[in-house]
Amino acid sequence: MTALLLVAGLVLLVVGGEVLVRGAGTIATAAGISPLVVGLTVVSFATSAPELAVTLQASAAGSPGLAVGNVVGSNVVNILLVLGVAGLILPLAVRAAVVRRDVPVMIGLSLLFWLMSLDGAVSTVDGAVLVLLLAVYVVWTVVGSRRGDRAEVLTPDDQPAAPEAGRSRRLVVSAVMVAVGVAMLVLGARWLVVAATDIASALGLSDTVIGLTVVAIGTSLPELATSVLAALRGKVEMAVGNAIGSNIFNIGAVMGLTSVVADGGVPVDAAAVAFDLPVMVAVAFVVLPIVFTGFTVARWEAGLFLAYYSAYVAYLLLDSAGHDALPRFSAVMLGFVLPLTALTLVALATYELGVRRGARTASSRGPAGPS
Repeated sequence: MTALLLVAGLVLLVVGGEVLVRGAGTIATAAGISPLVVGLTVVSFATSAPELAVTLQASAAGSPGLAVGNVVGSNVVNILLVLGVAGLILPLAVRAAVVRRDVPVMIGLSLLFWLMSLDGAVSTVDGAVLVLLLAVYVVWTVVGSRRGDRAEVLTPDDQPAAPEAGRSRRLVVSAVMVAVGVAMLVLGARWLVVAATDIASALGLSDTVIGLTVVAIGTSLPELATSVLAALRGKVEMAVGNAIGSNIFNIGAVMGLTSVVADGGVPVDAAAVAFDLPVMVAVAFVVLPIVFTGFTVARWEAGLFLAYYSAYVAYLLLDSAGHDALPRFSAVMLGFVLPLTALTLVALATYELGVRRGARTASSRGPAGPS
């Protein structure tokens, strides 16, 4: 029965992701909003539905470790795994607006979530603040798009725009497709999480580790399926917007609403405050220089994301098992891999700044006159 749930969940995720991407892409065209903004708002909220359901259920069931681990783990998965896999399929072009606005919002909310957790809980008031900030962000994003500072909208498959009546009809059909896609994603993720959690519990993993790994990956599979299918269909803006927007929604809506609904807020384990939340913040920060260099997540950068996610999961499993290899593994990561990566990112950002400064200088001088 567990194996059947696992397979059925995967099938629903793939089919639901395809339906959602098609519907959301048409909505972007019919409503005059760029695919990036749809990915940052409509698709992100839709694909964050499993995280919200699982986190609310875990909090109500008295498993705060699972609730917090799901949000933190999902945010790590969305960047390292989702963007990693999608970026390997197709280099992900990033609009300047993402670097100016959306990535800093993700970083700011990640830092705020961590700061709120330092006293051992995300209180009801903290949750209300997170929800309010999310609402402001959504309005800001949509209004900015309507003012024309977002990408120019193209019709699906470069088809010409339909007349007004046909466009309204298409908008209704697309909204139904989004709703059906979301339902399939939520049900598929639920079946997959139930099956995977049963397997993980049988292996003796703790609630926090299950939340950070099995449940986080399971509830992030809608984002993974949606971003991968968006990349395969050439909608790279939607793939990037979905991952970044989902992280923003996970903190603002999932953690915020859960903290508001839960009696006395959501307690946060000291180990999560000391390690897992800082990892989430670091992952949010590492996106900035990656997308800043050429406004593209290149294939080698996507591969780096996947390598780091593998190392993160390996650390969690070694720590959970109390394995003798953990000290050596940690020493290699902290003493060699992380510093080398940081130096590489700084060098890339410095080079990019130099290139842009040179381009601006050449542009300001203008074409050389005749001698």
